[in-house]
Amino acid sequence: MSTTGMTVLGFVLVFIGTAAGAALVFFFKKDISPKFNTLFLGFAAGIMIAASVWSLIIPSLEGAESYGELAWLPAAIGIVVGGIFLTVLDKVVPHIHTGTNEVEGVPSKAAMSTKMFLAVTIHNIPEGLAAGVVFGAAAATGGEEAFYGALILSIGMAVQNFPEGAAVALPLRAATGSRFKAFLYGAGSGIVEPIFAVIGYFLTSYVEILQPWLLAFAAGAMLFVVAEDLIPEAKLQEHPHLGTWGVVSGFVLMMILDVALG
Repeated sequence: MSTTGMTVLGFVLVFIGTAAGAALVFFFKKDISPKFNTLFLGFAAGIMIAASVWSLIIPSLEGAESYGELAWLPAAIGIVVGGIFLTVLDKVVPHIHTGTNEVEGVPSKAAMSTKMFLAVTIHNIPEGLAAGVVFGAAAATGGEEAFYGALILSIGMAVQNFPEGAAVALPLRAATGSRFKAFLYGAGSGIVEPIFAVIGYFLTSYVEILQPWLLAFAAGAMLFVVAEDLIPEAKLQEHPHLGTWGVVSGFVLMMILDVALG
């Protein structure tokens, strides 16, 4: 497969994962059980942590070797700024946390279904950005091996997006009274992923000096989602140890994919 083909496939995969998860609304009569929901939340967190380390932070450090003794600087600043970016979104965009039903963001009269949709959309922004900057870095280096590594990241993101798509679509079936509307909300929350992937790709591939900074920025944004939402919500469920083992299994799976196949 050509490098262009791998890039397009990578961008599409992150969206397909969310849409496929949302499609479960057509086959399940009930919401996901608390046990599976806890496991899925932890699993998604583990994948995102591993992807942040192996696919984003380590390449950021390697790409900043020209900084000499300050090679850590782009990674450190990028991670913090990425976290700040998600903090701002979290404070501004009206949304609801499904685990606690806590409403955050600016006051809004938006429907509950819209706020649930926006919550998952916020989660998906850093994932799309991560895919874009990794493919952009691969395009800048021109190495086919780097493209395979970027494709592995997209596969990992697609895997963890599957339960996220289900997590937003299944509860919305009751809120909207329609399986099709619930599917559209669930799948639609993933639209931001290819959009931000394209943005990250062009910024990284055409402004080479930004590569280590953008890689770390995406990592910081993903780590914010993990620490702010995924792990706390997993621990609030009835079976917190399942969430813990979900984190471990997701981390190990993504590590294997990245190291063995990337």
